[in-house]
Formats: sequence, C-alpha cells, structure tokens
Amino acid sequence: MAPSAATKVGHGLAKVLGINLQYRDPTGEGISRGESVFSVSSADTYVEEEPTALEWIKQVKPSGRTFANWAYSLFPFTHWIGRYNLQWFIGDFVAGVTVGAVVVPQSMAYAKLAELPVQFGLYSSFMGVLIYWFFATSKDITIGPVAVMSTITGTVVLQVAQTNPDIPGHVVASALAIIAGAVICFIGLIRCGWIVDFISLAAISAYMTGSALNIAVAQVPALMGITGFSNRDATYKVVINILKHLGRTKLDAALGLTALFMLYAIRSACKYGAQKMPQRARLYFFLSTLRTAFVILLYILISYLMNRHHRKKPRVSILGTVPRGFKNAAVPTVNKTIIKAFASQLPASIIVILIEHIAIAKSFGRINNYTINPSQEMVAIGVTNLLGPFLGAYPATGSFSRTAIKSKAGVRTPFGGVITAIVVLLAIYALPAMFFYIPNASLSAVIIHAVGDLITPPNTVYQFWRISPLEVIIFFAGVIVTIFASIEDGIYTTICVSVAILLFRVVKAKGRFLGKVKIHSVVGDHLIDSEGKGAGAGVGAGTYGSFGSNDPDKSIRNIFLPLSHNDGSNPEVEVETPYPGIFIYRFSEGFNYPNANHYLDNMVATIFKETRRTNPASYGRLGDRPWNDPGPRRGRTAPDESHKPTLKAIILDFSSVNNVDITSVQHLIDVRNQLDRYASPDKVDWHLACINNRWTKRALASAGFGYPTPQGESGFERWKPVFSVAEIGGHDSAANAAEYRENERELKRQRTKDLENASTDKNDAIARHDAASASSGSDYKELDRKLSTSKAYASGNNRVAVVHGLSRPLFHIDLTSALQSAVANVERRGEGGVTKGVGTEGI
Repeated sequence: MAPSAATKVGHGLAKVLGINLQYRDPTGEGISRGESVFSVSSADTYVEEEPTALEWIKQVKPSGRTFANWAYSLFPFTHWIGRYNLQWFIGDFVAGVTVGAVVVPQSMAYAKLAELPVQFGLYSSFMGVLIYWFFATSKDITIGPVAVMSTITGTVVLQVAQTNPDIPGHVVASALAIIAGAVICFIGLIRCGWIVDFISLAAISAYMTGSALNIAVAQVPALMGITGFSNRDATYKVVINILKHLGRTKLDAALGLTALFMLYAIRSACKYGAQKMPQRARLYFFLSTLRTAFVILLYILISYLMNRHHRKKPRVSILGTVPRGFKNAAVPTVNKTIIKAFASQLPASIIVILIEHIAIAKSFGRINNYTINPSQEMVAIGVTNLLGPFLGAYPATGSFSRTAIKSKAGVRTPFGGVITAIVVLLAIYALPAMFFYIPNASLSAVIIHAVGDLITPPNTVYQFWRISPLEVIIFFAGVIVTIFASIEDGIYTTICVSVAILLFRVVKAKGRFLGKVKIHSVVGDHLIDSEGKGAGAGVGAGTYGSFGSNDPDKSIRNIFLPLSHNDGSNPEVEVETPYPGIFIYRFSEGFNYPNANHYLDNMVATIFKETRRTNPASYGRLGDRPWNDPGPRRGRTAPDESHKPTLKAIILDFSSVNNVDITSVQHLIDVRNQLDRYASPDKVDWHLACINNRWTKRALASAGFGYPTPQGESGFERWKPVFSVAEIGGHDSAANAAEYRENERELKRQRTKDLENASTDKNDAIARHDAASASSGSDYKELDRKLSTSKAYASGNNRVAVVHGLSRPLFHIDLTSALQSAVANVERRGEGGVTKGVGTEGI
C-alpha cells in the first residue's frame, strides 16, 4: 500500500529533524527479519497495529452524543419518574413520614452543635430532602444536618466571631455552604467523583469513631447542666473539665440522663421483641424508629409541667422561642472577608461532606442492590448546598442514621424525600409553639444517642486487624489525634497516612523470580494422566475417561511459582529454575517511575548473584576493573564460579502492569545495556509476556523491546520464533462443539430406544433381535456417517490464527510461550553445553 501524503510529510520532517523512526530496528525489515514471519499455510497473517496519538484523541474527545448523555445524566429522576406508580408511592410515603418524625428533633439538636438557633437546622433539613431527589442516584440517602458537619460549622462560626464579631453566625454558615457546595458541584460536573476512592475505609472509620467520641463527650455538659468551661476544646480536656465540675450538676441531668436511658431502653426492647416475634419485626422496627419523636414529646410535656409558671426563668434549660416560617430567607452574603475568615476550615468541610455522603450512599447501594454514581451524587450535594442557603440552610450532607431508617422503612424511590420535606414544612409552620419547652438536656441525649451508632465496634476493628494490621494502626492514629487535637486534624492525619502507605507500597514493590512446576490434576482418589484418564485401574480409570487429551488443563500442565514460595505455596513443592541462564521476573505492583528503580535493582542484584560473566577474562589488567568490582585481594585467586550459568535471557511478566512511563522504560533500557555488557560478547534476549495494554506495547517496542537483540557487528542473526495460535475452525469452534454435543445426544437417544423395545420373552427377543439389529444398524450407520462428515471431526477443516501480532516476536501471550521461545533460541545458538538437549517439549 502506498504511503499517504501525511505519512510522507511526517517521514520527511523526521528526516530533517534527525528523528530515527527505526529505533532499535536499523534494518527496517520489520516482521521479515530473520525467520520471524509465521509460515504455516493454514494460519492467517496478523500484524498488530500500534495505537496512535490521533486514535487516543478520538477516544477522549467528547462528541455531541457525549454531551447529550452528560446533560441527560444530570437529572436521573427523568429516568424513572414516568413509570411512577401507586405501590412506589405507598413505600415512599411510609418511609418519608417515618424519617420526617426523626429529622425534626435531630435537626434542631444539630443546629445547637453548629452554634446556630434551632430553626436553621429545620431549614437545612427541608432544603436537603426537597432538592436532593432531582439529582439523586440513591433512593435511601437523606440529606440534612449531621453531627460532624454541624460541629465543624460551629467551629467556623466561633472562629469568625472572634475576628469579625459583627458578622452573624448564620451568614457565615450559609457562606460556607455556598463555597463548599460550589467546589463539590464542580467536581461532580466534570465527573471526577473517583477522587473519593483515595479515602480508605480505615480513614473513614477512624474519622467517624473519633468524631462520634468528640461530639458525645462535648454534649455531656449540656446533658448534666454543667457550665463554666468550653465544650469545644480537645476531647481529653472536656473530659477533665467534666470530672472537675461534676459537683455543679443541675436539675437538667434528671431530664438528660433519663431521656438517654429511655432511648436505649426502647431500642433494646424493640430489638428483643423482633427476635422473639419475627412475624412482628416490622412493627417493632417502626416503634424503634419513632423513639426519638416519642421521647422528645414526652419531655416537652414534662418540661411544660415544670416551667409553665416559670417562662421567664425556667427551672431547666429549654429551647425558647422558635420563629414560625422561613424568617431568614434571603440572598446569602458571600464576600472576600467571610471567605478569608473560614478558608482554613474549607478543605475539612469539603472532605467531611464527601466522606459521609459517598460512603453512606455506596454502602446502602450495595445493601439494596443498586449502584450509585459518585460524580452525580456530588452534583446533588453541591446543588443542595448552593440553593439551601437562600432559605437559611447551613452545610448539609448524607445522614447515616436517617438513611438507615429510610432504607428499612421500605422507601422505593428518591421521591420519598419530598414526603419528608412536607413533614418538616409542617413542623416549621405548625409546631414552633410546642418547641419552646424542649429541654436542651433532652436534645443532648438525642445527639449522644445518634452519634453512638457511628463508633466502630471492637469486632469490626478485630476484622480489620485480620485483614490488614497496618491499617488498624492508621485507624487508632486517627482516633487518637481526633481525641487529643480536633476532628479536622484527625481527618488530615488518616488521609495523609493512608496515601503515604500507598505510595510506600508502590515505591517499595518487590518483584518475584519464578520457577516452573509440573502439576497433575486429581479427581477423587485418581490422578489424571497425560492422556486425560484416571491413573487408577478398573472402574476408577474409566470414570474419568471424559477428561480427554484435548483439554490439557485437566491433566498435566506446567505452572510458574515464586522460587522463594513467598506467595504461600507449599514449601515442600520443589520449584525448578526455568532453564540455566534464563530468569523469569514478575512485577507485583505495576511498573512506573516510583518503583522502577527498586524493581530493577533487585532483579539485577539477583542475576549477578546467580550467574557468572560470559567472558571472565574481560578485564585484561587490574586497572581495567571498575572500582566497585575490584576483584580478589592481592595474592588470592577469584572464587570459582564455573558451575554458575551465563546470562542468556530474561522473561518479564507484565500481567500486573497496565501502563508504563518514560522513567520506567528508560530504567529498563539502562538495565538492558548493563546486562549486555555483563554478558558480552553475547547479548541478552528479552522476552515480555502477558502485556495487556496496547500503549504499553507501543512504549516498549519504541525502546526496542519485542524484537530480537542485535548480535555484535553481524547485526540480527537468524531467529527462531515461537508463536501462539488459536483454532478458528475444527473441534474447538463453538458451532462444531455444539454439533458434536447434539450428535452425542442423538446417539444416546437411539440406544435408549432400542433397549426399551427389547422384550423379556427370550423367543420373541431372539425373533425381534434380528429385525431390530437390521433397523438399528442402519440408524447407527447413518449416525456414524453424520459424525464422520461433521466439521467437528474433519481435521482438514481446522484453521488457526496467531493470537498476537507477528511484528514483535518477543511479545508473548503467556509465560509458557515466552519460555519456549527463549529456550529454543538459546539452544539454537548452541550455548550452555551442560544443558544442551533439554528441548522445548518439556516446557
């Protein structure tokens, strides 16, 4: 085919600029070098095309359809709203009302954590559940105020109040929601939701446990009616102050402690009842769910009875006046002064919003058999926090407790959030007068009870230890830092340590040298021999006759295991070196710039230890030796290494490598040159197996890998390639295999029919036997004719095709073909006299 005009221009430009397009292929012969053309008459020639930069651009360039799909995906409710039905509505209604009964008291309690009046918690809950369903890919998530984010918001409000006391707290909280929502929404719109995958489960568990302890301890003073110190200090300081001031406990403790006890008692009783009476488990679930609303209503009554004659000076701390309606609805104030005041807390706020929401959404998606889109969930959170402040909301995210309730209540679609919004709206307009008497101690009990579920139980920590002890250290580090410093510091600690350990594992990745092991398959008590039959005699031997020699995976085969048995394989199994002077090296954690040097240093050190120089007299004089290899001391002879093989070939297993980069490939080139000097005057053959990425092949081929190595001044010698081929016809094809099975079934049906027609009467049987024999004999002949003419048995119709391209004979499909090729060419050159005669058939 004549080159195109663009190709001609490109080649001309390369010539002018001095670019060598035939790097490591100076002959320019391509696949015709030596004997590298596959020459089996029944095989189709296949040359693998390299990926091009234009091809990559076409793959990543968004098309019009891509933009249309992106716009359509921004509103997931349009995918299902057209099929909304009454059954779905009933499930959404029950779940929405149930969650609404929980979210009203919780949101008011969390607003106290945010150092805001309680109505702002109601505003945040209303906007969260109302807006989220438009963008949701999770039916279970409930957006609204949560304990940890409320605590961080409270820290921001207090911090800004110290530097800018003229700025109201709710203005600061709304501005924080706007900025955090904008950042998260942008990340979601550009579909970068994968960034949350950098936060490990250990980090999330540590953050939730540490935060729960921090918040629970901070609520104890209000629970007990103790005042006189800040509950915003580090957790250990708050504990110390509580112990110091226990003598100042007030009447509030009676309401707080009994409310907390009642919350746990109701939950335990309902759990016990559900276990004893499984048929009423759903009833007990709803009773347990409504415990928060029941306790708050009960203590409103108690507080009313205690304080109805003491409104101006109540006997216990109560909530006070709660305005009816959206009194703080306005355009949020966002300016440079406010942003600068909370900028240091912004990263922690964004991380908390993302961690809680995405982790909870993924978890309940797996539980209820659906998959969320993290990027779209970020859009949902972002829009919620962008629009919520217009009605006075502060930062909101997914709530674990309310999401669990919503899921167990049987919600069917995200529309359940609208029902919850209606319940909250009714509370905002109909119940403020009743909210006046809510005891603050009871709200603290609600908070402590809610965050208690966020603490990671000891059994889960033990399971973490069984899986990855190092991550348990991260977990405890995060919890300890949260207790002795702050929630924000605990978040940063766990994330940074997790990333550091990940990088350490990548940088310090260790490759493995592999050896060959011949294994046999055993079925029952019988060893399957090379013919695919049981090695035992009698019935046992016949039992496994179906394991034919056409399926070698079920008989004798070779596998490759680490020579050191550090993969957990039985150390009693003797792993053979692949071939004297041939090494198989497997990368374990990818092959990129952080770990390339560590990988190859380990490989070269082992090769130097296990082999000898091809020419031991390459240093003619003492001064010719390098300083790092000075040889034996004066008067002593060098140790005898004649028993060691010379280096002949290296096989690299790229099964765990997806991409390579310039640094890693350059390291590989340097090591190739180093080992060529070590094996001089010979050259080392480099075979690469199990490459799964076209760009990786292109990169390695550009560096000269995949082709036979030049041998001295003579250039490329004749090369004996070993290619892997697959049948595209014959017995292994799908159509012929199906035909074979159908013929077998037909033969069995015919035999069964003949047996059923046999008579128990001997004379009649003899009389009928002759007729049946003639009839069935003709049937069997017809089947035999079909079988003999079937494509599944016609060996002349078998066609094969090479699996990988012929242009790079040293890129192999697996380690077996790589070892076959390496041994075949080492023996062809007549090297390694002591190993001569070891053929490729044994590989």
